[in-house]
Amino acid sequence: MLRWILKTLWLQKPSLLASAAGVAGAFVLVVILHAVFVGESRQVVAYVRHTAADVWVMQRGVGNMHMANSFVWDSKVKRIAELPGVRAATPILYSGIVVRTPGRRWLAFAVGLQRGATRGGPWAMAAGRTTPGPGEIVVPRVFADMAGVALGGRVSVTGRILEVVGLSEGSFSMGNSVVFMAASDLAELMSAQGTVSYIIVDAQPGQDGAGLAARIEQAVDKVSALPAERFIRNDYQLAMQMGTEIIAFMTLIGAGLAAVIIAFTAYSQVARRRRELAIAKALGVRNRAIYAAVGLQTLVITGLGLALALLAAWGLFPLLSALVPQITLVVTAEAMWRAAAVALVVASISAWIPARYVARVDPLTAFKG
Repeated sequence: MLRWILKTLWLQKPSLLASAAGVAGAFVLVVILHAVFVGESRQVVAYVRHTAADVWVMQRGVGNMHMANSFVWDSKVKRIAELPGVRAATPILYSGIVVRTPGRRWLAFAVGLQRGATRGGPWAMAAGRTTPGPGEIVVPRVFADMAGVALGGRVSVTGRILEVVGLSEGSFSMGNSVVFMAASDLAELMSAQGTVSYIIVDAQPGQDGAGLAARIEQAVDKVSALPAERFIRNDYQLAMQMGTEIIAFMTLIGAGLAAVIIAFTAYSQVARRRRELAIAKALGVRNRAIYAAVGLQTLVITGLGLALALLAAWGLFPLLSALVPQITLVVTAEAMWRAAAVALVVASISAWIPARYVARVDPLTAFKG
């Protein structure tokens, strides 16, 4: 019975390839949507994650960075730097801004860096300098390419003309792009002279981040201090509620569509051979063998579809990244295995329905009509 199924599939190669292509298309759809979801989710916290602080200090009542406002008197930076267990305290300004170039308007978040700062700036560069001075700005390379801006070019930030002195990598996303400016420029735009937004705290070796955060809150009034892992988690959860959840919903819709495609493919393949399976049952083949044959057919079609999908994804993702650089794609092995498992389960259930019908039918009906 199993040999017959394999031989039949081999002899009907166009049908086999068409079915496998349907499974492959559904699988690629799920993987692409999931890659967008994972990529954009990670980009939301890219700045905080790459800064790699031990503790973040901010205005009391604030617990995140994305879409938040925080103002702390700059005199508290020195106070925190002198606390036991603190190796360094680096202040930054942070605010949402609008970057304009001829024909393009782009929302971003600006990080204001102190003169000579060695912390809090870009974590990867494509070209230029990492630390902008007054009247200068570092923008993501992706944005510069889209806007046609090169090193030495000019952009407008809330009416102020700034020279592009650096192109950063990994700082662009659809909802949370980051640019870097001189703190003095951003302070004027924010009317925030004498204040900072966040303080990046580096702990002494062996110092626990949670313990240091608690010590800072006790010693310095009107501030909140959070260990990095909690700060990142807060930022991620808020961003998910404010936009990334839309991508997650699209991923679920894509997964549902993929399940329907896979289910239809598996069902139609078995239903097409329902009469042949009924004849096999009339000739004495047991139900167990029928179920095994159906399962093998489903496994072959789904497995071939997954293999085709992997080949397609291997060539498609670099192309998508080149054609749509503003979207961050991250493919994880977990996503691939999860999609494969779902595809096999859905296909097996869908194939089981017509197989169960055949197993229950009177064998003599196979010879009628």
